[in-house]
Amino acid sequence: MAKLSHEDILAYLEEATILELNDLVKAIEEKFGVTAAAPVAVAAAPAEAAAAEPSSVSVILTSFGEAKTGVIKLVKEITGLGLVEAKGLVDKCPSPIKENISVEEAEELKKKFVEAGATVDIK
Repeated sequence: MAKLSHEDILAYLEEATILELNDLVKAIEEKFGVTAAAPVAVAAAPAEAAAAEPSSVSVILTSFGEAKTGVIKLVKEITGLGLVEAKGLVDKCPSPIKENISVEEAEELKKKFVEAGATVDIK
């Protein structure tokens, strides 16, 4: 087997779809017995930090409701994914739709999803 350079690997990662990357991560986890989950800090946060509103949040699709097709089209529009990738994301609820966005943008997206019949969480 030919040895891949870092550039070859990075080029593949740039062109891969989210679903392909997800499958790759699962295969690596199984092959090497590792997990890609981030470690969770147990230290208590100061009271001031806990009371402050976060500067960036994530929008998580929790249910597509009864209008699945409309929600898939909305996910496709928001994320820029292809139709198949957007459907895969909707089928795997709960799914992160957008991460590390402003609270205002998250509220706007939530409004769009509610209008389409879906339910989302902002975390």
